[in-house]
Amino acid sequence: MPILTIKIPSGHSQEQKAALLKGLTDAVLKSLNAPLPSIRISIDEVPAQNTMVAGVLGQPNALVHAALIAGRTEQLKAALIAEIAQAVERSIGLSAEHTRVLIQDYPTTDMGVAGGISAKAAGR
Repeated sequence: MPILTIKIPSGHSQEQKAALLKGLTDAVLKSLNAPLPSIRISIDEVPAQNTMVAGVLGQPNALVHAALIAGRTEQLKAALIAEIAQAVERSIGLSAEHTRVLIQDYPTTDMGVAGGISAKAAGR
């Protein structure tokens, strides 16, 4: 049940954002082998004047929050981080050096899935 939220600078075209969503979906599929119906991704656009990186106002960056059901290995998480950074670079041209990924694991009791039940109740 990977759920990704990515914060990026505003101003990208619809085509770039569509490519980003597709690239992130592919990154999750490739690195975690998660079932496609379980993947959720959204983009939050942030005005440049509302970001600061290394003390510089308006620096381009991407921040990805990935919510996962607990239990994936360190190697799978490392693969996800790498695939996400590459997807951002390919789709919107932001260097992987400027992408950060935060992974948060949730117990199966703490993540709801289809039908309004917990992942644990769904047998995950």
